[in-house]
Amino acid sequence: MDRKVAFMPLSRMRVDSAPARISLLALPETTPGALYGLHEIFSSVGVAWHEMTGEAISVRRLETSIVARDAAPYPSLFGPPIAPQARLCDAGQADLVIVTDLALTSDGSPRGRWEEEAAWIRRQFEGGAVVCSVCTGTIFLAESGLLDGVEATTHWAVTHFFDEYYPDVKLHPERILCPAGPEHRIVTGGGAGSWTDMALYFVARFCGAAEAVRIAKIFVLGDRSEGQLPFAAMTRVPRREDTVINRCQSWLADHYSEPNPVARMAALSGLSERTFKRRFKAATGYAPIDYVQALRIEEAKQMLETTAEPTDVIAGAVGYEDPAYFRRLFKRATGITPARYRQRYRFIGMAMGAAA
Repeated sequence: MDRKVAFMPLSRMRVDSAPARISLLALPETTPGALYGLHEIFSSVGVAWHEMTGEAISVRRLETSIVARDAAPYPSLFGPPIAPQARLCDAGQADLVIVTDLALTSDGSPRGRWEEEAAWIRRQFEGGAVVCSVCTGTIFLAESGLLDGVEATTHWAVTHFFDEYYPDVKLHPERILCPAGPEHRIVTGGGAGSWTDMALYFVARFCGAAEAVRIAKIFVLGDRSEGQLPFAAMTRVPRREDTVINRCQSWLADHYSEPNPVARMAALSGLSERTFKRRFKAATGYAPIDYVQALRIEEAKQMLETTAEPTDVIAGAVGYEDPAYFRRLFKRATGITPARYRQRYRFIGMAMGAAA
C-alpha cells in the first residue's frame, strides 16, 4: 500500500468537502458531561491526529456549536455551567442535531416542557437534519413527536416515561445505539455513556471509518481492558531539522517494506554508520531500526483496519518474511495480536455500513 507517514505541515492538508454542521441542543435540564465531551471530540476531527502524529490527512471537518433558547450561560444541575454559543433563532439549518442526557425527576411530567425547542427540532428535521438523543434526551425527542411509531432506545431507568406518556414509541431499552427511520435520520442512544459510541458512529458516518478509528485511538474510546497500547500510534516528537535525514525519511516512506532499509538509508546518507544513527536519532527521536519497525507496524495496523487480507499476507507486505516474527513484534508494540487488533477496530467500519 502506498501510504507515506512523512510529516507534512498543516497548511498543506486538504479538505475534500464542506464541513458538516452540528448543533448540540442544550435544554434547562441538560447535564454538561456528554454535551462538552461531544463538542471536544467533534472539534478534534481532522485536526488532532495531525497534531499528535504528524501524519497528513484529508478529512471532512465538523463545525460544532452548542445552541439553546437563550445565549446566556446558565447553571447546570451537575458540574460546570452550560454556555450556549448560539440562540435557536440564529443557529441556521444543521446537518446533525443532538440532545444529550437530561436531569429529570421520576415523578415530573415532561408534557409541554420544551415547546420552543421541540418546534425548532421538528423544523430542523423537516429541513433534512439527522436528529438524535443520548440517554434521557430520548424523552425530549419523544415529546417533540419525532419518535411516534419509530424504534428508539433510552436509559433503562426511565422506561416508565414511555409507558405512561409515549406508548407509540417502539422502545428497545436493551440497545446502546438505535438508528431508525428512512436513511437512519433518527438515532437514539442508551445510557449516559453511550455518547462515546454515538461520537464514533457519527464521525464514521460524516467523515469516514478511518477518521473514526483515529478518534477512537486519540481519546482511547472502546474496550480498554487490554490497556492503552492497542490505541497508541507512531507519534510526532520534537526534532532537529536535518536535510540528509529528511531525505532518508522520504525514501523510507516508499521503501519501508524492502530488505535492509537501515543499511540502505545509511548508504543514501553518505555518512558513516555511527554518524548516521546518531543524527537519525537526533532528528527523529527514534533509532533507525525502531523507526522502521514503527512505520511497518503503522502500515500493518491500517491494513488490518481496512482490509480482509490474511495476517501472513500483511506481514509480507510490510517487510517481514517470517509471519511468526511479525506477530511477536506486533504484539510487543500493541499489546495484542494482529487478529485481536482487527477485531477491535473493524466494528467502526460496520457502524459506517449500518448508517448507509
